[in-house]
Amino acid sequence: MLKPALTTSQHIALLRQRGMVVDSAQAEQWLNNVGYYRMSAYWYPARQMDPDVMGRRLDQFVPGTEFANVAELYEADRKLRTLVHDGMERIEVAVRTQVVEILCAQQPSNPAFYLSSDSFRSKFAHLQWLQTAYSRLARAGAKSDSVKHHTEHYSGMFPFWAVAEVLDFRDVSVLYSGLKSRDQQAVAENLDIFIDFDVLSSNQKSQVQRNHPLASWLEQLVLIRNVCAHHSRLWNRSFNPASTSFIKTNGNLFLLPPDQNERLFGALQLMSHILRKVSPGTTWPSKITDLLNNAFLPNPLVSPRSLGIPLSWDTQTI
Repeated sequence: MLKPALTTSQHIALLRQRGMVVDSAQAEQWLNNVGYYRMSAYWYPARQMDPDVMGRRLDQFVPGTEFANVAELYEADRKLRTLVHDGMERIEVAVRTQVVEILCAQQPSNPAFYLSSDSFRSKFAHLQWLQTAYSRLARAGAKSDSVKHHTEHYSGMFPFWAVAEVLDFRDVSVLYSGLKSRDQQAVAENLDIFIDFDVLSSNQKSQVQRNHPLASWLEQLVLIRNVCAHHSRLWNRSFNPASTSFIKTNGNLFLLPPDQNERLFGALQLMSHILRKVSPGTTWPSKITDLLNNAFLPNPLVSPRSLGIPLSWDTQTI
């Protein structure tokens, strides 16, 4: 049976009953405007562990848990989403641009080359991607001057660069996974992500040729971007795994975990690395470290592990 809906006053009483220290005025403000259910994810780590069932949490809070810390953590996560969304916009545009430049340079006299599967991997779901691309063009419709122009003057034929502009980040990510190995590598290197093939075994080289590690990272970044766009929680969350083994020699990426990354800190590292390339002089990495050091890590609800921060982190390198 579903639980009955409670009023804000009843929720405050329930939190106190379970052991949380609550200022009524502050809690009423937050619960009325953010909601009990949304905020419950931020106090989840403060719920006591069940001594009888491994991994299960009780409703009772750890002694000393304060609603004020929950509100501070929520606000820190909101600021982080804003920062990540800002960085992601620049990365999305840069990836799209690199894909367009590299593919168009190969067939400058055939800007509609994308209509043929020959430009992509043999196993790429080309027709499915093409259907998606045309649905994006239809969605843009009258709102896009470029789409209107090509519809009116070129009988609905679109050059690749015009198609790319209406793709969302997921579409670009899927397209990257369908690029031939040499093109994937070229895009990655233009984003300052290099692989030292001289130190790889034959099997490892085959892995990279089957799909560049950047493909799994783009999938992860798409998910993170969508979390930000829907105002969901970034902190204490796992994401699609992204391969780390072959890219740890780039810049500060040596801090990435072995084999694969599933937590936010690794993604923040990769974003910082790419942004230093595509946006020289960017202050984005320092804004991230400031937020982590001043808003997240001092909060008693936050452990470095919840963000994927290694214990060896020097609090500045990212």
